[in-house]
Amino acid sequence: MDRLASMETFVRVVETGSFSGAARQLRVGQPAVSKSVAQLEEYLGVKLLTRSTRGLTATEAGLGYLERARRALEEAAEAERAARGAGAGLKGRLRVCAAVTFARIHLIPMLPQFMAQHPELDLEVVLDDRQIDLVQEGIDVALRMGKMLDSTLTVRRVARCKRLVLGTPAYFDRAGTPSTPSELSKHQAIVYLQEGSVWSFSRESTELSVSVKSRLRVTAAEGVRAAVLSHTGLAIASEWMFAPELRSGAVRTVLSEWDLPPLDLWAVLPTGRAATAKARAFVGFFERSFNA
Repeated sequence: MDRLASMETFVRVVETGSFSGAARQLRVGQPAVSKSVAQLEEYLGVKLLTRSTRGLTATEAGLGYLERARRALEEAAEAERAARGAGAGLKGRLRVCAAVTFARIHLIPMLPQFMAQHPELDLEVVLDDRQIDLVQEGIDVALRMGKMLDSTLTVRRVARCKRLVLGTPAYFDRAGTPSTPSELSKHQAIVYLQEGSVWSFSRESTELSVSVKSRLRVTAAEGVRAAVLSHTGLAIASEWMFAPELRSGAVRTVLSEWDLPPLDLWAVLPTGRAATAKARAFVGFFERSFNA
């Protein structure tokens, strides 16, 4: 029995929740996966997995073994990289996931430099505003914004920015400029469903929540951008979402003396993936370039 291979098989089974899912990721037959886990359980003398109506789950012993197996796989991968030498470069495929608007404005323009540094590395960029399952989709690293609620993921905050109330000069010329958060009730708001229609402000010791009026609600940041730039109304958005227009003056901010909760940007890695060198190199490059 190849203990390291059996560890990786067990980890993949737990992460995917099935023998078939692990088999697809490892590109082997399902019987080989079942046999590998059975041999590992026999070797350890404990039951690692139980079946239920919801699929396979790790036993208490399995959960304890899982975290140690993940660490062992990561350490083995690091040892291999050290043995090959730092100058060996990165090879193969790296799958990166990011929100559509953020990727279009910020991520994609950075990639030529990263690809030039690693000429034998192929990139696949998955653009999706949803928080997809990284393991099921085979994602190596994701860039996500907001609060991280899934404690099973490995996350690292790489940046933080302000959130602003903004609109086009043409909209403010037509509808007027709000001077206090309470005046937002007189305006047409474009509501990004991830933000909601209750906007919370603070200034020094004062906190204020305002329910905005909206006839337009959208599920993607691209829709918010299009609506704002067509002078439909004002919106809450991050500096990142409207970075080009804020620089050019195509949109402007209001209520700048009031603060909104900031927005965090996270690099997210699926816990337990052994091949993390490419993802780590990408995260380091992105953090340095984005915050330069």
